[in-house]
Amino acid sequence: MKRKHKNYSRPKRPFDKARIDEEGVIKKEYGLKNKKEIWKADAKVRVMRQKAKRLIKATPEEQQKLFIQLKKIGLEVNSIADVLGLDKTDYLNRRLQTVIAVKGLTPTVKTARQMIVHKKILVNGAAVSIPSYIVPVELESKITIKEKIKKVKEKKVEAAKE
Repeated sequence: MKRKHKNYSRPKRPFDKARIDEEGVIKKEYGLKNKKEIWKADAKVRVMRQKAKRLIKATPEEQQKLFIQLKKIGLEVNSIADVLGLDKTDYLNRRLQTVIAVKGLTPTVKTARQMIVHKKILVNGAAVSIPSYIVPVELESKITIKEKIKKVKEKKVEAAKE
């Protein structure tokens, strides 16, 4: 079995006031559990940028493959410069937690997170319990809230009618 490695890196300067304040604002805005989630998003964007840098000299077909892949997850990119201009907030906007709050299914992002963790949110008919799930554009319209089924009450109502 392969050893699982961290998919993020901690900041080089742990007590940088400006970074701490910025991360606090992002954490509150996106309803994140901790700053590790910000670092993970930053790492994902860093990987995308590295791929783009490697593809600068590549053929346009190879570049288009990267653009198509990023467009599927909802990032608007049409050139290498667009990919290099991506920010962690662009990536955080594609999380299930944020998409639900923006669509108006929940009043706040914190409520969205709680509903996801409690498996009350369905994506394409399947319950998703991961707030950091990156929602593809094609599934964005298929996000719904699970409806309660009240079988016990229905049986009592039917029995009372008879």
